[in-house]
Order: sequence, then structure tokens, then C-alpha cells
Amino acid sequence: MKEINSENVRAQMRKGLLEFATLLIIARGEAYTSDIIEELKKSDLLVVEGTLYPLLSRLRTAGILEHRWEESKSGPPRKYYSVSKKGEQTLQALTESWKPLQTSIQKLIKE
Repeated sequence: MKEINSENVRAQMRKGLLEFATLLIIARGEAYTSDIIEELKKSDLLVVEGTLYPLLSRLRTAGILEHRWEESKSGPPRKYYSVSKKGEQTLQALTESWKPLQTSIQKLIKE
């Protein structure tokens, strides 16, 4: 019987929650990619740009995120992301799904 690699399991759980966590951060207000990464790191959801950029692109293509460009004095223009109307609905649905899931897992942990 093969042993479970707990680090691998944690990485898969983080990956599964990354979209939800990213939307929660952007829903607070417009966000630049490095700001999103910083917030994720503060929450112990370690992520690298190579993981986040495809996620942001996928969410934008799905109409969940919008973006705008802003000129930067210290380099190339910056892309700032915001949650669209569809994104607000998606975030609400994810939040409603999360609450009972969290409760269920907490019950299992306590038992």
C-alpha cells in the first residue's frame, strides 16, 4: 500500500482553493498581481507568478474578472484586476458552497 505524501495533499488543497482566495482578495478592491501574491502569502497560501497568471487569465476569459492598464513610472504599464458582475455572483456562490463544506470538515476534525 502506497503512503500518502502529506505535502502533496496540502499542495492540492491549496491549489483547489486558490481561485476562491484570489477572488476574495480582488473583491476587496482593484489589485495588481504582486499585491495578490503578497496577500496570498500573508494567508499562508504560497503561490508563484507562474501559477497565478494563468488563473487570472482563465478568470478574465470566463468573464469573472475585468482588468485595466495603468501607466507606471517605474517600468511597463500595470494590469489591475477587478471582479465583474458575473464574478460577484461567482464569488457569492463559492462563499455559499464554502460555509457548509467548512462546517462539515470541522465536524470531522472534532470527531
